[in-house]
Order: sequence, then structure tokens, then C-alpha cells
Amino acid sequence: MTLLRIRFTGLAYLVLGLTAQAIEKPNIIVIMADDMGYGDVSCYGATSLQTPNIDRLASEGQRFTSGYCSASTCTPTRFSFLTGTYAFRQKGTGIASPTSPAIIPAGTETIASLLSQSGYKTAVIGKWHLGLGGKSGPDWNHDLKPGPLEIGFNYSFLLPTTNDRVPQVYVKNHRVLNLDPQDPLWVGRKKPSPDHPTGRTHRNTLKMDWSHGHNATIHNGISRIGFYTGGHAARFRDEDLADEWVRQSVKWIEANRANPFFLFFSSHDLHVPRMPHERFQGKTSLGFRGDSIIQLDWCVGELLNTLDRLDLVEKTLVIFCSDNGPVLDDGYKDDAIEKIGTHTPAGPFSGGKYSVLEGGTRTPFITRWKGRIKPGVSDEMVCTIDLAASLAALTGTKLSKDACLDSFNVLEALLGKKGAKGRDHLVQQDNGQGNNYGLRVGDWKLQRHDSKKARNVKLRLVGTSVPQYQLFNLAEDPGEKHDVLEFNPEVAERLKAQLNKLIAAGRSRT
Repeated sequence: MTLLRIRFTGLAYLVLGLTAQAIEKPNIIVIMADDMGYGDVSCYGATSLQTPNIDRLASEGQRFTSGYCSASTCTPTRFSFLTGTYAFRQKGTGIASPTSPAIIPAGTETIASLLSQSGYKTAVIGKWHLGLGGKSGPDWNHDLKPGPLEIGFNYSFLLPTTNDRVPQVYVKNHRVLNLDPQDPLWVGRKKPSPDHPTGRTHRNTLKMDWSHGHNATIHNGISRIGFYTGGHAARFRDEDLADEWVRQSVKWIEANRANPFFLFFSSHDLHVPRMPHERFQGKTSLGFRGDSIIQLDWCVGELLNTLDRLDLVEKTLVIFCSDNGPVLDDGYKDDAIEKIGTHTPAGPFSGGKYSVLEGGTRTPFITRWKGRIKPGVSDEMVCTIDLAASLAALTGTKLSKDACLDSFNVLEALLGKKGAKGRDHLVQQDNGQGNNYGLRVGDWKLQRHDSKKARNVKLRLVGTSVPQYQLFNLAEDPGEKHDVLEFNPEVAERLKAQLNKLIAAGRSRT
């Protein structure tokens, strides 16, 4: 065999190997926590409680120290995760109301539709909070469409809004589960009758008191945002949510194990009202918020145990993340503040949910694919918004030019490849088309507060007066305590221009 032929044969084998690798299609499970901070799990430094199952993921995969979501509230982060586009680019992506229509239009290219194109079975199980139905909003007694099934999911089992907002029912695919036609469900913004019980009129009957805002319709001894009547046979008990998500997920995985599958496991545990199952209540010193973290860790363990039992561990990429950072008092008196002790939910960072400080969007972020991802810790910057482009690359699915406008392919970083780079910049937002942004580029972080107010700076929902612009060096000051704009005017001007350009351009993926 000549040297040329040897080289050609070797090249052919290399090309075949790369092709085989490119079309490899592992199962994919994205576990998205709700309101979980960087410091809320033990593998990220928590000492007031232990999270052995999340820690197991980290010890068997890549734990990212610069893992982000794109917004510090749930609806915009979930929008961006699914669509690969910053939520501030579309109107109506703030925290969705109970009567919100579908925020992601039918036919939009999403992470689910991309994976469906590659032959995946796709499901979302858990919290949705992205609206349902057409322009007039949800028709609770008939088909709830458009919804997840119109943007690429084959199956959905949902908490339709978020549990501090009505109604407390499950939605399976297009219908409210177990709804009795003789007891129709009504949801609205105004009190349906003068004698309708609310958290204000019947406060003495509540098993969890409200601190602000959450004082309308009462269900299961807890008052909520918004009003609803009827649908009694369809209503769930708060304490049973996590068990139901796990039961439905295990059932779906078992049914789809023969195909490559994508499961978006969308938890609610840490979000208010925090009402963990009785078997978790009192298991930590941190009150129901800490107990809810333990419950979420149990959920993670049940999913991992299912993969073990079905011999799917080496065939499944598991990604753990959160939709935003932590908050303590978010409308209910559940002792989250009183029992915080020495626990630091945001870890070394300032701020949390509702803020553009690091604590609002820098959260736990872990990837595990046994046999493919070597255990380790990565400082590369990755974001939930990048999962669409990265998983499309993994599965050999082509992104159309006008989809996933801000999603970058950081697959090699997610897989822990040596020398792989994450994204080089990230725009952070607070909520919807809010007036506050953050821009991280390398170690520099620019805060832009057009409202000149920063919320939840110390995990308290209090507005703090701030200058419109502040600049921080995260390498020296991860807690964003020392504004150095005055000493670095050129850096500040460069980042201001970059942020303005990113917002105005309508996209950041070229």
C-alpha cells in the first residue's frame, strides 16, 4: 500500500468517525429548577443542607461556575430557553398572567421542534407559565391550543401557569385533566361574586398566610393571584406536585425508551407557595424553602434511578439548570427569611430573582453524559439560551437563519472538551421588556438600570436607588459591591456601545 493510499484510507476513517459522532443522538433530559440560587446546593457550597443527587450529577459530569439563565424571572427565561432568542426582543414576555394567551406563536422553531426534526420524541412535564390558547387566552373547558404541542412537543403534562397563580389544575396535552363538564372551570381577573372567599376576606382560614399580593382565590388553604371557580374534580393538592411530575416523567421515559427522547422536566419546588410533600416538611433547618430544595433533589434522584434501571445512563445527556436566582419572601409568610441562618442562596453573588445582578441569572448549571463527559469543573460561560443551537449541533439539525437568534453553539464546552470555549458575552435582563439590563464580557460586567432602581439586591423585594450605569470587575468583585466605572471610562463606553448594538440589532447569532 502506498503512502498516499495509507493517508487517504486514514482520512476516510477519520471522516467516517466524525460523521458517526455528528449524528449520534443521545437521549436528553433538561431539569430546570425554579428560583434556585447558585448557593442553594451543596456542590456549589451550601452547608445548611445536602443535595446528594444533584451533587452526584456534578461529580459525574461538568459543573459550571459561569452557568447562566438569560433572565431573572421565569417566563422570559423559559421563552429564551425554548426559542433561543432573548425575551426582550418580543413583546409580552414578562411574567405571564393566569389568562395569558400562548406567548410562543404556533410554528415557532424551538429546541423541541429542532429535536423532533431529528427523530426525537419530545415532552414537557411540569411548570409551563408561557400562556395557552389564542389571542383571547385559554378556553379552559375546551382545547387549550396553541400550546406546547404546536411548537414541537409530542406530549405535555403541565401546571399551566405557576402555582401562586390560578388555576390549580393539570393540563394534559390540550385538555384540563379530569375536568367535569358539569362543573366548568372559570378563570378571571375580577372577583366572580361578592361572597367569593379570598385571602383578604377569609385570612383566618389560611394554612399559609400571605405577605403581599397573593390574596385572591383560596385553594388548599392558600390564597393565590387571580380568581377561579369550578373544576373541583380537576384540582390538585400542592403537596403532591413533585410526586406527580416524577410519576409522569418515569412513565413517559419508559414508554419512549426505544427512541431518542427529549424531556424538559420543569420543576416548581422552590417557587412560592412553597408547600413540599409532608415527608419532606421539617427535613431542613431552613423552613419550607429548604425542604423544597430537598424535595427537588429527590426528584433528580428518581430520574437518575430510572436511567440506571433502564440501562440508559450512557445513552442520556442530563442538563441541570435553573430559571432564575433565589428570592426569600415572594408573597407568603413561610419563614424563608426568619430561618435563613447562615445559608447564602446566591452564593458569593449579590441580588437574586428580579435583578440583573449576578445572583439573578448565575445559577447551578451541570451537564452529565457518562462515558462522554469527563468529570470536572468549567469556568466557561454558558447559558440556557444556548441549548437550542448546541443540541441542534449535537444531533446534526440545521438551524434556519431566522430562528434562535441569540443561541450560540457551545456544545464542546457543555461536553467538557479540553480547550473548548463558551460564549464571550451575555445580555442579562430582569423581566420582559424591562428597563434593566446586564452585560457580561469576560471579567467585566456593565449594569444598565434605565429605571434607576435595582430590586432584590439583598434577597428582599425592596427597590434600591442606583445610577443608570455601573461597572464591575467580576474577577476581583464577584459580589458587584464596588462600582469602578469612574476609574475605567473607556471600558464602560465600550460596553455601553456593545449593549446598545446587541439590543438594536435584533439578533446576536450571525
